[in-house]
Amino acid sequence: MSSQPTGRRRHLPNSPFNAAREAAAAAIKPIPVGARVSHERHGLGRVVALDGDRAVIVDFGAGDRRRVALDSAKLERL
Repeated sequence: MSSQPTGRRRHLPNSPFNAAREAAAAAIKPIPVGARVSHERHGLGRVVALDGDRAVIVDFGAGDRRRVALDSAKLERL
């Protein structure tokens, strides 16, 4: 017998986890291009592009550009 599930995972519409997922998605605030940000590891930077609605491309100087998720606890808008 295989312990691997067959098929896709089903997401039930009345699952209590859906509310948490929707609340987390609604809590993400977009950061506009040109805004200054601070990252715990990379330091100060400026948003140079948006990568969908969940991430931004940040220039930390000296050509160091990184994609950072908006819901990252390490990213803070200044």
